[in-house]
Amino acid sequence: MFVVDNASRYFSAVEASDAFPGVRIIRNQTNIGFARATNQALRQASGRFVLLLNPDAFVAPESIALMSAYLDTHPEVGCVTCRLELENGRLDLACRRLFPTPSRSLYRMTFLSKIFPRSRRFGQYNLTYLSEWKATEIDQPCGAFMLVRAEILDEVGYLDERYFLYGEDTDWAYRMKQAGWKIWYVPITTVRHIKRASSRNHRRASIGHFYRAMRIFYRQHYEPIYPWWVNVTVLGAIQIRERIELTGESATRLRQRIARRLRPGHVA
Repeated sequence: MFVVDNASRYFSAVEASDAFPGVRIIRNQTNIGFARATNQALRQASGRFVLLLNPDAFVAPESIALMSAYLDTHPEVGCVTCRLELENGRLDLACRRLFPTPSRSLYRMTFLSKIFPRSRRFGQYNLTYLSEWKATEIDQPCGAFMLVRAEILDEVGYLDERYFLYGEDTDWAYRMKQAGWKIWYVPITTVRHIKRASSRNHRRASIGHFYRAMRIFYRQHYEPIYPWWVNVTVLGAIQIRERIELTGESATRLRQRIARRLRPGHVA
């Protein structure tokens, strides 16, 4: 097992080594991004399967064994994930998704997917019309828990290091599907995912990384196959949505600063 310390201020490599002697720790002097850091471990890993596991994911004792057994009995499946649960006990919708085509992205950006979650048309991106307890083939899991056959590293390659944060799991899954592998969501075990725990203190930067990843993915995989007017519309919509979120984040930060100044005892 590998733990990559991406220059975290909250992680002690020494304490981790003492608590888990079998864990190999890779320490980076700066934050080089999720994809690049993960590849450092993947290039040294051995075994039949590799598991991508985020630091904000908590695995049940049986989860890895159950998922490994599933891959052993389903040779056509190259990647499997389980049910990811948020802090409030609800399903993390990101753990079972189809690819973000222009139409699916439109349904999400216009909130039609939230208004009609049971619709097979509008709810198709997160498959919200299906029971969360139903095993189903998907396009992409969430990188928080992603069990992959080791031979895929040779056949498909590693994570694309152009993605600093977000999007690398989508791109990797896309390349797996292009190579003929199946990806399945199998809810026979649950992993708790404290979503965005590692990025919530850097939300503005996180928003930028998220939309940059969307542009990279679209330009690489969809721009060559859609007409120019669709490309212009989609890339324009991504830019507008990013500006809206960044503006909202700036307003939130301003309100927080004002609130702090108004607290009793505050000294300017």
